[in-house]
Amino acid sequence: MNAYLTALLAIVRREASRFVSQRSRFFSALVRPLVWLVIFAAGFRAALGVSIIPPYQTYITYEVYILPGLCGMIQLFNGMQSSLSLVYDQEMGSMRLLLTSPMPRWWLLFCKLLAGVAVSILQVYAFLGIAALYGIILPWEGYLLVFPALIVSGLMLGALGLFISSTVKQLENFAGVMNFVIFPMFFLSSALYPLWKMAESSELLRDICAWNPFTHAVELIRFSLYVTPNLWALVVVAGCFLLFFCSALVGYDPARGLQRRSKG
Repeated sequence: MNAYLTALLAIVRREASRFVSQRSRFFSALVRPLVWLVIFAAGFRAALGVSIIPPYQTYITYEVYILPGLCGMIQLFNGMQSSLSLVYDQEMGSMRLLLTSPMPRWWLLFCKLLAGVAVSILQVYAFLGIAALYGIILPWEGYLLVFPALIVSGLMLGALGLFISSTVKQLENFAGVMNFVIFPMFFLSSALYPLWKMAESSELLRDICAWNPFTHAVELIRFSLYVTPNLWALVVVAGCFLLFFCSALVGYDPARGLQRRSKG
């Protein structure tokens, strides 16, 4: 057990030191959702009206509605950026050394995920604090209940990035893959508009949004912030995490993934 804890602390410490040395990463993670919150929400509020009716049948402002989606955006980008460092580690050879250590491969990758989730949660709470100063204040219980929701959603999005990074052989290709994954997942979700609003435009797009794992991650965060349980979203997010994580384990198998990369 001490060896497992030592590995966890070492990987978390390494990720934390990398995050501290990359201060622009922290500020960019805050600026991106703040731009959407202040500028994008103003345009949509003018187009949609002062209030909308979400699935839980209460009137809220558009800024309050998209706030959970922007929290999910932070975790989505952070999961992809953490995976980018894995692609870099593969090219430098440090990933090979990590995976050939005596510790189980699943534990090493899970520690990497936990380190990334810890960084993303710090960014999300900093964003929620700035949003509160902006005037968007949620129930105080929601700030506590959203913590486990952020852990589960962060693990799922991080595992997705981990799986994608296991299929990318070169660092230069990962940026294109990130854009191909991030933007469709974000826009084809309930982060910016409720599903019933999407259904008014296209039933097909509404179905795509409903099948999007990011939609369920956003709904899990949203309902937690409003102190309302959403067990279905929790089950879907947890199930997607297991699927993505198991796929990443196969991709990072030293006997398959790294040898396949060498032959390529």
